[in-house]
Amino acid sequence: MALFRSGPATRDLRGFLKLLEAKGQLRRVSAPVDPDLELAAIADRVLGMGGPALLFENVIGSSMPVAVNLLGTVERVVWSMGLERAEQLEELGSRLALLQQPKPPKGIEETKAFAKVFWDLIKAVPDRDLTPPCRQQVWKGDEVNLDALPLIRPWPGDAGGVVTLGLVITKDPETGVPNVGVYRLQKQSSTTMTVHWLSVRGGARHLRKAAAMGKKLEVAVAIGVHPLLVMAAATPIPVQLSEWLFAGLYAGEGVLLSRCKTLDLSVPSHSEIVLEGTITPGEVMPDGPFGDHMGFYGNVEDSPLVRFHCITQRRNPIMLTTFSGRPPKEEAMLAIALNRIYTPILRQQIPEIKDFFLPMEALSYKLAVISIDKAYPGQAKRAAMAFWSALPQFTYTKFVVVVDRQINVRDPRQVVWAIAGQVDPQRDLFVLENTPFDSLDFASEKLGLGGRMAIDATTKIGPEKNHEWGEPLHRPQDLENRVSERLEELGLSDLNGQDPDPELFGYVMETLIEKANISA
Repeated sequence: MALFRSGPATRDLRGFLKLLEAKGQLRRVSAPVDPDLELAAIADRVLGMGGPALLFENVIGSSMPVAVNLLGTVERVVWSMGLERAEQLEELGSRLALLQQPKPPKGIEETKAFAKVFWDLIKAVPDRDLTPPCRQQVWKGDEVNLDALPLIRPWPGDAGGVVTLGLVITKDPETGVPNVGVYRLQKQSSTTMTVHWLSVRGGARHLRKAAAMGKKLEVAVAIGVHPLLVMAAATPIPVQLSEWLFAGLYAGEGVLLSRCKTLDLSVPSHSEIVLEGTITPGEVMPDGPFGDHMGFYGNVEDSPLVRFHCITQRRNPIMLTTFSGRPPKEEAMLAIALNRIYTPILRQQIPEIKDFFLPMEALSYKLAVISIDKAYPGQAKRAAMAFWSALPQFTYTKFVVVVDRQINVRDPRQVVWAIAGQVDPQRDLFVLENTPFDSLDFASEKLGLGGRMAIDATTKIGPEKNHEWGEPLHRPQDLENRVSERLEELGLSDLNGQDPDPELFGYVMETLIEKANISA
């Protein structure tokens, strides 16, 4: 079976909804639901129970249905990529890792692998759609009305309605190279929104260039695209590819693009809704507060104001949305899938790292557990330093725990044992002070500036230790096999169950506790 599979259900949002419905993973809600607080509360409850994607067909104040929780399980994230099993994600990561290799292939097998990736790149080139569905209806000038959009407000302290899964598209004013990002937009009026992006993001860089050139920055927001495009735009992997080409690699086929009606920008032709506008450098408005992935409300910040002058859309468009907060949330499920894709790419850059895991309970990026095949003293510290600089998203990882290769990084019991049994705090912890940091992390003494800590939970060797260690306990494998074979004879076969998947252990336990409370 080919790795990059695609079909009719992978082209647009509607096709993916049909796929989910056919698999019994979509529930239509016909009862009236308020987009202000209620819709997100219902979706959050269903997601926490491991439930299906939801399509709210009767949203108060709008004629548009709202889709949410489409990526609420790892299984559905995998389906969005045209794959069937989560194990295929690492294979995808291995193919993408070849694009990172700085030297020519050696031998016939490496040459064949590169040839396959080269063919994947050719298939991934975007194509032009001359009759785009996203332009079936057009409103310009005074006809523009953002009030018609069913924008959700997820948390009581949120400042207003938001677009959360829109692709925000800009281009470099000098080179013309586009950038596609997923940024939150807050509605300010019937024709304006503020966009919240970090200063290091592509859109912010383009705005600074436009300001230096005395130009307005063109901005298009594509809402209701296939989830795979959202995933590609939100993946900060350091491959010198456009987001459209990267999405094509994910999908196994080129993304269909079309020109905006009034801007010199391209958008996915099957977008449900496209907002077209401009940012005048220096024109800002207060944005926020909003509930964020850290589990707190963020601060109010002056953010660029987008003035929209055109809206195009499909007939009977569907709004796609999500919301942030403490996990489990859709973004956490997405992160679990991306973790598998990152693993081969990380090994490509840091060969000594054998595996790594970003626990969902630590917000999928604040704490990393990495395993190494330890060969020399001080290697754990070196591996932690290399991890922090390997990929852009690891810049904000606050804690790194380094364990031996035989430790399962996805099993919290084994990791905690390694910390308890292998770590002396006065020897095995090291802290980097005052490093650039996530401004949403309120634990930092100074917002945007914080420390990082690494824990060396590996077996100590050479000059790392001043005395002999005891030998770890283990039983011979033939004895373990003999016990397994005798369980039925001993009347204990019903106890020979499998441990829960450590990757989702905390998530499953929270779900069981919640269900128990509901039943009570």
